[in-house]
Amino acid sequence: MWIRSTMTYRTSFALTVAGNLLLTGMDFVAILLMFSRVDSLAGWTLPEVALLYGLSVTAFGIADLLFGSAEALGARMRDGSFDMLLVRPVPVLAQVGADRFALRRLGRITQGALVLGWALASVDVAWSVGKVLLVPVTVASGAVVFGAVFVAGAAFQFVAQDAAEVQNAFTYGGTTLLQYPPTVFGRDLVRGVTFVLPLAFVNWVPAAHVLGRPYPLGLPGWTAFASPLVAVVCCAAAGLAWRAGLRSYRSTGS
Repeated sequence: MWIRSTMTYRTSFALTVAGNLLLTGMDFVAILLMFSRVDSLAGWTLPEVALLYGLSVTAFGIADLLFGSAEALGARMRDGSFDMLLVRPVPVLAQVGADRFALRRLGRITQGALVLGWALASVDVAWSVGKVLLVPVTVASGAVVFGAVFVAGAAFQFVAQDAAEVQNAFTYGGTTLLQYPPTVFGRDLVRGVTFVLPLAFVNWVPAAHVLGRPYPLGLPGWTAFASPLVAVVCCAAAGLAWRAGLRSYRSTGS
């Protein structure tokens, strides 16, 4: 329904997607401006940072397209309209993802994919079959990890009921963090996004294998291929949090 509504005004849709693409591209413009003054960032060249950027933004864009509407869940709880979702013969989480489905978010995915394509063509890498296959697996796994963060944030809103910005700190904030090399940040922060909220497996760890760079925190080599496993664990944890939140929900009574 929302897609049909969006496509009713095709010119408006095209302009909105283009605007979304340009707006999200400002992050990469900032990186380009930075590299106009320096040759490397903590030892990473522009194509290598662009690889991190492309992996992170593309994966996040897919998750944002599917679950970005979850940030409005708190508003539905406060005004009582969340009850409407509970009485429909459709899984509540599917309804939350489809609520006001914003096809304009394709702009972020397109922009991230363009940067990723340029980075893959520009980095100095001895490509092998394993490295080539690792790139799409990393993007898919990263999208699942970010999707799990969206769902966990939505589950937290059952408790806080006005936590959209807290959720955004880990979703939008997480993808911004991952756009830069791990060597830029302190070890405690890197430990946090590796062992607590494993965003490092969205791009830092697999990119280290592709580029032949040291792994964050000296992780063993096999962790470059652990992103699918991390994604499964994140989904399981987010699913448990969602079920717990849904069981604890109490209607406003309005």
